Amino acid sequence: MTDIAKAAGCSQAAVSFVLNNTPGMRLSQQTRDRVTEAARQLGYVAPVFSTPPGLVTASKLDGIIGFAVDQLATSPEAVVAIEGARQASWNAGNVLLVAQTMSDPVMEPRAIKALTSSGISALIYMTIFTREVEMPDYFQDLNIPIILLNCYTADYAFPAVVPSEIAGGQTSTKHLIAHGHHRIATITGEPWMQAAQDRLTGYRRALATADIPFDPELVIEGDWSASAGYSATMKLLALADPPTAIFCQNDRTAIGCYEALKEAGLRIPEDMSVVGYDDEEISRHLVPPLTTSILPHLAMGQWAIEHLDTSTSQRERRYPITKLECSLVKRASVTTPAGVRVAAEAKAAGHQRARGKPPAA
Repeated sequence: MTDIAKAAGCSQAAVSFVLNNTPGMRLSQQTRDRVTEAARQLGYVAPVFSTPPGLVTASKLDGIIGFAVDQLATSPEAVVAIEGARQASWNAGNVLLVAQTMSDPVMEPRAIKALTSSGISALIYMTIFTREVEMPDYFQDLNIPIILLNCYTADYAFPAVVPSEIAGGQTSTKHLIAHGHHRIATITGEPWMQAAQDRLTGYRRALATADIPFDPELVIEGDWSASAGYSATMKLLALADPPTAIFCQNDRTAIGCYEALKEAGLRIPEDMSVVGYDDEEISRHLVPPLTTSILPHLAMGQWAIEHLDTSTSQRERRYPITKLECSLVKRASVTTPAGVRVAAEAKAAGHQRARGKPPAA
C-alpha cells in the first residue's frame, strides 16, 4: 500500500479504502482510478469479493486468533506487528482479536480470559520492549498454541521471535567503517533495556572486527529521545578528538543529533555522518534523509501467524528463539570523511602520475 500510495499521490489510508472497496468512504472517482491504475502498474491486484464489500461470513473463517500486547500507545511497533499478524491471518481466513494488558497482574489474566472466552484457537503474546518474560501458570492451562513476539522465556517453553539487535548494531557500524570512518561514536538508549545492550554489543563487535580500538568516551548514554540526542551530540563535539560519524541507536535520537550538528554549523554528511535505527516515518523526511535500520515487527507478526502450528499444548518441548534481520536502509546521511577522501584522491593522483597520465580534473 505504501508503494501504491506513492505512485498514486495519495495517502496509504486512501489506498486501503479503494482496494478494499470500503463502504461509506467519499473518495473521488479520480482518486479511485489513480489508485487502481497504480496498483495495476505495480503488479498488485485488488481483492475480489464474493460477498458484499466489508461483509465476511462465518463460514469463511477457519478460526479466531488472539493477540495480547502489554502496550499499544508507546510506539508504533505494536501496531506494525499487529498489522503483520492481521495480514497473515486474513490470508488464511482467520480473524484477529487484540487486547492490551499493560502487564497488569489483575487485568492481564482477565484480558486473556476474555480472549479465550471468544473462542480463540491460538494466542500471540507480545511485549513492546524486547525482554525475557515469566509466563504466569495459567498460560500452561490454555491448551492452545502460544507464540511469543518480541519476548521469550528462560526455559524456551514457547516459540519466540525477536529482532536481531546485535547484528543490527553491527551492520550499522560496519556501514560507517566501510565508508572510511574510524572515529565512530554511538548514542545509546537506556542501558537497562535489552535493545540498547544488544545494539551496543553489535557496535563493539564491528569495531573489534575492523581492529578499531574501543573508546568509552565515544559512547554516550541516552534515553531514546530527541533531547538526549541533542545533548549527547554536543558532548561529542566538545571532545578534544571528536568523531567523524555518530551511530544513533534510534531515529528520535538522530533527530536531536541533526539539530545539534546544524546548530554547530556542521553539514551532514560532509562534516559528520549519521546513522539511526528503527526506520520511523520521519527518517525519510529529514534533510538529508537518514540512513537507518528497519525493525522487523511487520515480519515478526507474519512469522507468528505462520508458525502457530509449531506450537502445541505439549509444554515439554523447547523452542529456539528466532531472530529476524534488522535490514539497513541506505540513504544520504553517510559519506566518506573529508580527510579520507583527500588522502584517497592524492593517492589516486600519484598512481596516475606514476603511469604518465595527468591527474583527473
